[in-house]
Amino acid sequence: MEEKHKKILQQNMTQLVKGLDLPDLYGALLKKDIFTKDMIDELQIAGIVQDQVRQLVQALETRGSRAFPLFLECLWETGQHGLAELLQTEAPTVPRPRPGCKSYKMESSPCGHCLIINNVEFKPESALRNRRGSNIDCEKLETRFKAINFIVEVKENLKESQIKQEMSALSKKDHSQYDCCVVIVLSHGTEVRHSGLPGAIYGVDGKHVTVHDLTLYLNGQNCPSLQEKPKLFFIQACGGDERDTGFEVSSDEAQPSTGGVDNQTDAIPTPFSSNFLSLLCEIDARASLPTQSDILVSYSTFPGYVSWRDTQAGSWYVETLERILKENAATDDLCSMLVMVNHHVSQNCAKGLYKQMPFSFNLLRKLLYFQTST
Repeated sequence: MEEKHKKILQQNMTQLVKGLDLPDLYGALLKKDIFTKDMIDELQIAGIVQDQVRQLVQALETRGSRAFPLFLECLWETGQHGLAELLQTEAPTVPRPRPGCKSYKMESSPCGHCLIINNVEFKPESALRNRRGSNIDCEKLETRFKAINFIVEVKENLKESQIKQEMSALSKKDHSQYDCCVVIVLSHGTEVRHSGLPGAIYGVDGKHVTVHDLTLYLNGQNCPSLQEKPKLFFIQACGGDERDTGFEVSSDEAQPSTGGVDNQTDAIPTPFSSNFLSLLCEIDARASLPTQSDILVSYSTFPGYVSWRDTQAGSWYVETLERILKENAATDDLCSMLVMVNHHVSQNCAKGLYKQMPFSFNLLRKLLYFQTST
């Protein structure tokens, strides 16, 4: 545990001794693997309640960097909101699940696998331009997801068949000891006719894989060890070839900012499909949860529209996503942070004219808080 968190506990020892309700708390601490059963048994025979609390705090200080935020979660979950608020005020960077709202277990170390597919150099037969600036995006995201305790693996310049091979390999891994899985794709993209999730991403050979098919590799049926665990997909690619010129707003709403002087898109036009909001509805009589549950897909742009990339600074979406994660992951859940990403990206303007709006399909069933080092 960090010294600042130890200090917070010691400074509030009197309040903890007076107000801590131990019976329910012991169960929560055991459930989150903060203490073992033997440790709980030892605390319970330590003497009067006040002595138990003091020994609990002392033991808590030896249980690692995640002990303090997990202790706060236990307080919230056992209805001890006053003490949770007291400690939270002293440590505002610790995630605080809302009362009554469930959150995914994100306690394993490492938290899970993160696969980054970074397609930069496209083959001549693909008729696609190389994606200058994408390596900047890749480096930022690799650093950020390592910082929130993921095992990050980067694959570059993959053909369509190789993308499928990597996804198949990821689905066959044993994720049972992990709590989450992340896939990030940086490539050219296009709009396709579909019956599920919109969009497709290109391999360097010019052949595409639909986003919907990417998610199928990790769903509850095809990857059993990820059942009931969050599967996150971040797609930096165009959703089509439409360009958004925006609309006029009042001066207090407008906060204009310009993209880089050398903006490119990741768009490949295809015939328009008007049913991009339709979702595949499958019958799965043997499953207790929908096959596609616990999946979130965050797109850099709305279906049908281009996604802008600065060749010197990277894409608007990735630059913003990485910054928001860095600044807010310690206090906010993922969906709240994606709203922040939407807001900031929407303020950008390419070539003084074009706008961009990120877009998400959210099939998560709980709040998701990433691990942080704070």
